[in-house]
Amino acid sequence: MAERLAAVPELSTTSFTVPSPPRGSYRDLIRSVGVSGGLVRPSPYSQSGHSGSSGNSTASSSYLSNSGISSRSASDATTDFGANELTVITHRMFSDGYIERMVQAFESGGDPSRELEKWLFELDVGWGLPAPAGPGDPSRELEKWLFELDVEWVLQVREGHGPRRQLQFLFQVQLPYKSASWLQELVGRWILAFIIILVSIEKVAFTVQDMPTVARFGKASISAMLVFVDAVIPVLKEGKLQAMLDMYACVSRASYYFTTLVGSPEAHSIFNEIDGLLEIRGNMLSEAISSTMEEVRTLMEDDDSWAIELPRGGGDVHRNTRCMVDYVVSMKKARASTLNSALSHDPVYLDGLIDDTMDYLKDLLLRKSELFLDPSLRYLFLLNNSYFVAQVVSGPSAECEKYMDSHLDVSWGNAVSSLYCKPKSIFGTTLLCCWKWDNTSSVAKFQSAFHKTYQAQRFWKVPDPQLRCALRKIITKRIVSAYRNYLEEHPEQQKYVIDGNSSPECFEKLLTELFEG
Repeated sequence: MAERLAAVPELSTTSFTVPSPPRGSYRDLIRSVGVSGGLVRPSPYSQSGHSGSSGNSTASSSYLSNSGISSRSASDATTDFGANELTVITHRMFSDGYIERMVQAFESGGDPSRELEKWLFELDVGWGLPAPAGPGDPSRELEKWLFELDVEWVLQVREGHGPRRQLQFLFQVQLPYKSASWLQELVGRWILAFIIILVSIEKVAFTVQDMPTVARFGKASISAMLVFVDAVIPVLKEGKLQAMLDMYACVSRASYYFTTLVGSPEAHSIFNEIDGLLEIRGNMLSEAISSTMEEVRTLMEDDDSWAIELPRGGGDVHRNTRCMVDYVVSMKKARASTLNSALSHDPVYLDGLIDDTMDYLKDLLLRKSELFLDPSLRYLFLLNNSYFVAQVVSGPSAECEKYMDSHLDVSWGNAVSSLYCKPKSIFGTTLLCCWKWDNTSSVAKFQSAFHKTYQAQRFWKVPDPQLRCALRKIITKRIVSAYRNYLEEHPEQQKYVIDGNSSPECFEKLLTELFEG
């Protein structure tokens, strides 16, 4: 992490009351799963997804450049809580007896909050702890727990004193100005710890007879972790969408765990309270995500780059399109992570947001395409961008065929119509019913129209190689084939094909040079 959190003073271990492995031993294992380059590194067992575009390194403006969206995000770690390195680490904690000792110390050691503190400290989410407490302080065990989970810092988000006030300042004042990658790393560490807490509670619930104790320990752990959500939501902006989606997926999935645990009425009541806490944060995050997407739409509308870049962009996929597609891909991945969540956190919310975003993007592209003065370039822009969206997000689209036909019509229609009378549909069946006219000049007119269009579009861009190949083939099939058929029907016109430079074969070769940019 750019600003290493390790600079925060470590807490004393003199008052630890529970026998445990060397301080930080599990924490080191968790960090080996780790956070690298601002993103959680996927485990060998996790599933990776499409980021939306390999060419998305350039963002449309400052609000897009820090989106933090990537296929290697923390959401990969939430895809399957039970089949990755975190489960192995949790199993070791369990087999060592560490988790059970923490639960027992939390309940009977006289300082339950301090035992929980130890736990979260071990999970590496404890750099935000309150000031060190003396012997007998109930927060001591909490410190140990948080430390091992590498998230002991979550506690100081809530309250800080002395040297740790710098961390309160970080969350309250500096966080809005931190980069998306910095926040993503922090969220990644939080998610790793959160997953271990969930799996730990599930495992110990089947071995500890006193289920209410497990439930209270679970509630204290989850409550401490959710304070982080409360702290970051107010300062999250459009560039931090990935962090919100990752936390939303994690919180939504968590509710599923507690609905499956059974026990005494008291334990069941506590688990319901935990689910209520998760419900509140899930709703808060969903509202924040929706609000963020509204902000993104406003920024997209007001982005001056449309008017500046479209006329000179050669019809290429616009960077705002790539950004919006990345947002949609991230939402789809978050949705996939919530499929096994409780009914109160079902994926319908994200389904609706994804559909709305897709509809908005299509409408946005259509409206912005009107900035093109050349209708041929306009339809090429719509084709490129719609094809990109379809390839990454939605699959084959009838819109792509429509825009391709429109591009061919306005670009090459004059060339074909020079061979025949003006048809109702240049590429329709009515073309075959038209009478021939001015045979002596039709070939020359076709050649002139062909070269004019070729020269105009020679350096236009179709970035996708499959689409580029398909577009060349359909132009050859519809345009050059019409020219070849006309020459076969009118052999007397062969004299206008000078030295083979205007032969159908020559035109086919020229078409292979189109759309390289």
